[in-house]
Amino acid sequence: MITDIFVLMTVSKTQEISVPPVEGVAGGGTSYGWVDGGLQGSHLGSSVIDPTKVHSADLLHVWSMPSTANVSQQEAPRPLEHVNLLAARNERESFQIALRPKVSWASSGIAGPVQIQCTDLCSSSGGRLVVGQSITLRHVVPILGVPDALVPIDPSSPQINLLPGETTAVWVSLNVPCGQEPGLYEGEICITAVRTDSDSKADSLPKSERYQLYKELKTCLDITESRDHSSSEEMILRLSSTSTTLRRMLVLPAFQDCHENNGLGDMMDEDVMNNVAVRVKLSLTVWDFTLPLTPSLPAVFGISETVIEDRFCLEHGTKGWYDALDHHFRWLLQYRISPFFCRWGDSMRILAYTCPWPADHPKANEYYSDPRLAAYAVPYAPILSCTDAAKNSLRREVEILKTEAHWSKAYFYLWDEPLNMEQYEVIRNISNELRTYTPDVRILTTYYAGQSKWF
Repeated sequence: MITDIFVLMTVSKTQEISVPPVEGVAGGGTSYGWVDGGLQGSHLGSSVIDPTKVHSADLLHVWSMPSTANVSQQEAPRPLEHVNLLAARNERESFQIALRPKVSWASSGIAGPVQIQCTDLCSSSGGRLVVGQSITLRHVVPILGVPDALVPIDPSSPQINLLPGETTAVWVSLNVPCGQEPGLYEGEICITAVRTDSDSKADSLPKSERYQLYKELKTCLDITESRDHSSSEEMILRLSSTSTTLRRMLVLPAFQDCHENNGLGDMMDEDVMNNVAVRVKLSLTVWDFTLPLTPSLPAVFGISETVIEDRFCLEHGTKGWYDALDHHFRWLLQYRISPFFCRWGDSMRILAYTCPWPADHPKANEYYSDPRLAAYAVPYAPILSCTDAAKNSLRREVEILKTEAHWSKAYFYLWDEPLNMEQYEVIRNISNELRTYTPDVRILTTYYAGQSKWF
């Protein structure tokens, strides 16, 4: 689907804030942080910026980008717009939120951390798409300078760090369940600049105050501790003592801000964050039809088993090896990709298989019968070892699978990008052999598109 974006929202900024220019953009300054004189006339002065006192729109740029865009680290800011998506049931739609700091508000080498909170998407009829289930957030992490890895953002601690002079992207995915009610779903994503852990720890209570609080609380517990045969007069006296102790606690220096703000305090909680957050409005129209579980386009994706073995330090055929392959299989299926695993032989011969277990294993039927699987590779064992045992194993595999309803999804992948007529002739001979087992066999042959090597 194509992401439709409409301008429906403007961000209100905190009054009386003089925003400095961005480094490298429109004649910005030569360093991050407020430039000299950048805060003149502001109630903030020239001290370190407290993101709880400044609207986040004054600290960072926020804008939306489609899922088809590569958001580079030098991506220039754009206006913030309403995000409007269209999706069928059983469809996934994604877009990106780009973030770029205007100034630094952290005392460390980073520009500052931001918190990203997304609400559930709700419809007027009571339908709901829940964050963490139908809505996921991931940090787009560059690999060698190219936006590549999508690292899940922990819903319990949805923070990422921004770097000076760099644009960072957050990948937002909406997964519409098969049974979702059609209609318009609306919600928002709140982006808030927050203090670093070190800055927060600096505001923690000193040891002397913590010890005094501990003493007072312990005194309250001792006073209110029940005793047998206590008289009503004694109980009243204890309650009075407890009240006196609690009042002493309330006048401690740690609660001074609470007195000045009628008990509300200077807390960076939900209310305060809502006041300073940049809000990205999000709408999703769910259409009244459902995409089939089995993709109409049998897109297959190969994974080298040796790469998995090297990456996870696994020995071929061990339980950990099977678990790793199973994890990759299920992970790709959720993206409507039919995976196969492979191992190369001589001259780009390839052993390709979707299921690491033989056809008579219970896990094989579980794999091949999965309705999300559009196509699966049957291993041609003789490609690596042309022995009688390998040929007998292949024949037994085909005999079992061709009786199943899912056999129409089966294919053989024998050679990776053949280069000349000799290699094509080998593929032809193997194909003729396979057709003696079953005439409806399918052979996948990839095409070499590099420099011509025909002879």
